[in-house]
Amino acid sequence: MADVAMPRLSDSMEEGTILKWLKSDGDEVKRGEELVEIETDKANMTYEADHEGVLKIVAQEGDTLPVGQAIAQIGGDGGNGAAPAAAEEPAPEPESSAEGGAGAAEEEVERVKQPEPVATEKREPEPEPQGEGNGRVKASPIARRMAQDLGVDLAALQGTGPGGRIVKSDVEAAAQDGGEAPAEQEEAPAAAPAAAPAGDGASGRGATTTEDLTRLQQTIARRMAESKATAPEFVITCEVDMEAAVAFRKQLKAASGDDPAPSFNDFVVKASALALKEFPRANGAYRDGKFELYSRINVGIAVAGQDALIVPTIFDADSKSIGQISRDARALAGRVREGKITPPELSSGTFSVSNLGMFGIKRFAAVINPPQAAILAVGEMTPRAVVHDGEIAVRSIMELTLTCDHRILYGADAAQFLGRIRERLENPLSLAL
Repeated sequence: MADVAMPRLSDSMEEGTILKWLKSDGDEVKRGEELVEIETDKANMTYEADHEGVLKIVAQEGDTLPVGQAIAQIGGDGGNGAAPAAAEEPAPEPESSAEGGAGAAEEEVERVKQPEPVATEKREPEPEPQGEGNGRVKASPIARRMAQDLGVDLAALQGTGPGGRIVKSDVEAAAQDGGEAPAEQEEAPAAAPAAAPAGDGASGRGATTTEDLTRLQQTIARRMAESKATAPEFVITCEVDMEAAVAFRKQLKAASGDDPAPSFNDFVVKASALALKEFPRANGAYRDGKFELYSRINVGIAVAGQDALIVPTIFDADSKSIGQISRDARALAGRVREGKITPPELSSGTFSVSNLGMFGIKRFAAVINPPQAAILAVGEMTPRAVVHDGEIAVRSIMELTLTCDHRILYGADAAQFLGRIRERLENPLSLAL
């Protein structure tokens, strides 16, 4: 029988969750038929069968498995007893970047072959620190690298990954808490009990409910923590006189007829894309002590989705007209809100724009979307009294705030880059050339 492995549906996907099987165990499936719905770190995707035959389901709905691990098998007879073989098959690759996988399965097999007293099994984690984290501590390669960079002791952590494996989010959480072990944190409340109001529960906070994070929310939390933990950021802000842009948009609106006119955020995307051509490091990333500079300019636009912030990508924004950027942005935002956005549409961004102006926010500092060099935050455009041509006048003013990774963008570079965006917006005809 042919294994159906957990597919890699995005460039950052490390594991996926089985949401729903669209075929039942024992069903005949054909190549190209929709087989299973999978929740990834970026979106929910339907995966199609790439073999024909009888389906043997290995992973159940709700299971989370690393990329490459078998979720089902397809063959001519349904396959008897094939699931254990699928679990053992990845064993030659214990250091795979997918979290979980063969390393956990191999250790479980060893425990079955060599029965030990229960007491010995509980003490097993104690000798694991020997070997400087390369012995029997189960951790993904990414988690090991981050632990080394952040000074976190892997032996003191309790893994939340498959088979108790330590994953990247465990290291990030430990780094934020100063490297304390979860067990030590849990003992603190018992040492100092405090009186609580009657009927208010032990915590004094009233009735408490908890919500499990979706796969997407987990990824956002992990990446934002990674950004704050690893990127030495700085923030700069400027005011933009949008009076000329307001007049230019009126002309576009009159010319567009029944079609929606480009928004001011579309203007910002276009101005940013053109400025990125002049400042290549703003269109890059800092990775492993080197600058990565990208030839394509792909601008991500932050969109409020279903209980999460989604950043779809407008590819090659520098070479697209304002009208095309506007159409792309509306289409992407619509698919995000409908839950139909696809992983390719969420990948390969080189710069991001986040706009909260529609909520009346004057200015804010956005969190960098790693590994990008910067993110631009757009505030509300409001009429303000300013000095214009030596006289006090009421002008439409908008604030832009640039958050930068200081490892690749320095103060003067960032200031010139942001200033170039402002110049483009204050002379909007340059956006149409």
